[in-house]
This record gives sequence, C-alpha cells and structure tokens, in this order.
Amino acid sequence: MIRTVIFDIGNVLAGFAWKEYFLSFGYPDDIFRRLAKATVESSVWQEHDRGRLSDEELIELFIKNDPGIEKEIRETLDCISGMLTRYDYAIPWIQELKGKGYQVLVLSNFAGKAYRDCQDALDFLDYVDGGILSFQDKVVKPDPEIYKLLLDRYHLNPEECVFLDDTEKNLPTAARFGIHTIHFQNREQAVKELDKLLAM
Repeated sequence: MIRTVIFDIGNVLAGFAWKEYFLSFGYPDDIFRRLAKATVESSVWQEHDRGRLSDEELIELFIKNDPGIEKEIRETLDCISGMLTRYDYAIPWIQELKGKGYQVLVLSNFAGKAYRDCQDALDFLDYVDGGILSFQDKVVKPDPEIYKLLLDRYHLNPEECVFLDDTEKNLPTAARFGIHTIHFQNREQAVKELDKLLAM
C-alpha cells in the first residue's frame, strides 16, 4: 500500500523555463547557445544544486566556461526569478492527495539561489509535508545518499512510497531502495500511473 507520494519539483510541479528565461534577454542565437552551454548545460550546474559553493564562486566557474560572455552570464544570473514557473495544477494535486490521506514530500535537485529568487513559483511548498532540496543537505540525485536521507529523516518504508521525476536517470537508484517510481512525462500520464499504484 502506498502511503507517501514524493515529487521532484523541476518540470513536475514547476517549469524549469531556462530557455524562455534566457531568450527574454533578446540575445542573438549564438549568445543564447553559448549561455546555455556555459551554465545550465555544464557540469557546474549540478554544483549549483549541491549547495557547496557561494553564488559568486559559481558565477566565476560559469564565466570560466566561456569568458567571452561574462557580461551576459552576470546579467542573466543576477536574479533568476523568471527561470521557474509554478504549474497551476501543483497545489490542487497536492491538496487532493493529502485529502485522501497520503503524505506528500518533495525530493529535488535545487539551488539555493533559485530557492531565494523564485519564491513566488514555490508557494506549493507550503502545502507539502516536507522533503529534501539538495542545496540544503549538500547532496544531489541520483546519489544514493539523498534517497537514504529522505527515507531515514521521515521514517519511511520504501515499499510504501512512490517517487515521480521527469529525469529518468534519477529513478533506478530510488528503485534499488525499493521505492516505486514513475517517469513523469506529463500530468495526465503521471496521474494514470499514480492512480494505478494507489489502487493496489
């Protein structure tokens, strides 16, 4: 029996709209591509989520990836409030599950800066029962430690949990702990798969 529903945040409860955000600055296509490669598509971005470096240290690493666009990197990452947009269904979905008696948690790779700058898009966090944002505990998915931490912190039986994540590589480690998993592709698909599990 499932007792706990665990949600990823980015592209599950809120849109990680980095493309639209970067494009809103009106840069030429080549600058847009360079920005993406130097920031969100670089390995440094995961360190952003790990929370072990300061904002300025991260900026310097992004600039090191492409020193020729330092101005654009600093401009776009000064305040990233437009990079995350809350999905309208987030709060009603959480409320519906809680109304049926399920515990609802989040488990997300999330940067401290995004947490501070995007509070308006994260209002659904007031409705969940807790969870882990990677920057707070300095560990990221799919590292096994983050799943173990969640299970231990909330005294969860993994077989009574289901985890929804849009990033498929984050699911096998959760499954090895015994957690049921759903590869989130869209809400309609996820609701169907979740309802089947909840009915078991």
